[in-house]
Amino acid sequence: MSAPALRIAVVGAGHMGAHHARKVAELAAGGEAVSLTAVADVDPERAHSVAASHGVAALGDASEIASLADAVIVAVPTVAHAEVVLPILRAGLDVLLEKPIAATLDDAEAMIAAASASGRILQIGHLERFNAALRKVRARIARPRFAEIHRLGPFPGRATDVDVVRDLMIHDLDLLQHLIGEEPSRIDAIGVPVLSSEVDIANARLVFPGGCVANVTASRVSGTPLRKFRLFQASGYLSIDFLEQTAVAFHRIEDGGGTPRIEMEKLEIDREDALLAQLRSFVASVRERSPVEVSADDALRTLRTALRVVAALPPVDELR
Repeated sequence: MSAPALRIAVVGAGHMGAHHARKVAELAAGGEAVSLTAVADVDPERAHSVAASHGVAALGDASEIASLADAVIVAVPTVAHAEVVLPILRAGLDVLLEKPIAATLDDAEAMIAAASASGRILQIGHLERFNAALRKVRARIARPRFAEIHRLGPFPGRATDVDVVRDLMIHDLDLLQHLIGEEPSRIDAIGVPVLSSEVDIANARLVFPGGCVANVTASRVSGTPLRKFRLFQASGYLSIDFLEQTAVAFHRIEDGGGTPRIEMEKLEIDREDALLAQLRSFVASVRERSPVEVSADDALRTLRTALRVVAALPPVDELR
């Protein structure tokens, strides 16, 4: 007998919430045992617009979700994460929550405690973990000594309730800590507010206990999108383009006692829809009650580092 369809609701009908709703519907249309059952948003018109496109219920808030879903995807402003997620977890539903986990460590810890107390899954949407280029390169990464990272894009007109560190740079902070396996011991940072009241472009230098040094730049006021992640290690150099889902490896080759040379290898990568891959991973964890790809504890550690970067920035008034 086939498993009953996992009922999934989406809370937050903005840019990312609409994407999530489409992916759930796409998974269902592809024969997966899932169904989109409701879309909730504090703006009833926005909830109705997204819900109507999928023929599901539209709700003005998340209070009615428990009777309509087994799991919930939450894509609301970061400052509202704990307010929205805590009642959902306590109602016994599993949650996939957009990154960052929260605006504050206290909120993050409260959600982690609630998930633990209710035995619910809380997965955080650090989407780049599901990028096909990273998955291809992952096994080749061994004790990187230096990282040079750029994540740049135009002003989005959304997610400006937080600075660019928690909006964009946090993707790369998560990847760094995931790949290196530790939090930085020292952080220096600089940033500038340009189009919002928060810092819109920032650079951070992170030194890790094991000796790796990372130079990370994030901007949401740049004309051309760029998401490059470069790692240097004793065996060579790896370059990942998260936007194009491509990767290049440069190997050190020893020629029988002669002068070493560098050989370039363009890796063969099958492009993949990272949002769909993340959803499949979440659904599998919910069904099997297995560990998630990006745990709330991982996300808490990433948020802690992001907040340390923010704290290392000069006061905003001094940056204007």
